[in-house]
Amino acid sequence: MFESLDIGASGLVAQRQRMETIAQNLANANTTRNARGEISPYRRRFVVFQPARDKSGAAGVRVGRIGLDQSPFRREYRPDHPDAVKQGPDKGYVMMPNIDMATEMVNAIEASRAYEANITMMETSKAMFNASLRLLV
Repeated sequence: MFESLDIGASGLVAQRQRMETIAQNLANANTTRNARGEISPYRRRFVVFQPARDKSGAAGVRVGRIGLDQSPFRREYRPDHPDAVKQGPDKGYVMMPNIDMATEMVNAIEASRAYEANITMMETSKAMFNASLRLLV
């Protein structure tokens, strides 16, 4: 009877994790160094969902893994940047994270709408349960 609520709850948790990953990408859109201070642009992360069952056997979704986008980094000509290449044919260029703001914003809107859809589904299920209880009483 409460399986639909379990499915919705798993969707909420998964979409929240997706939104957190997107926010992390947006926050690091200009990060050119890693935690140790070495020149290493931030690599975009993405969430991979997979079907799941909880202990009671209810279906749902969960985050299977958080992957790293292997697309090439952006090159920007910024000779005044401290991480710009100092010599050679790439002189003045900085390797920037492989994050496209437009793509991340579209993904954020999509995740937000999916989150809202899960909430709506849970509210509808709750209303159906209440209506069923009223009929039984």
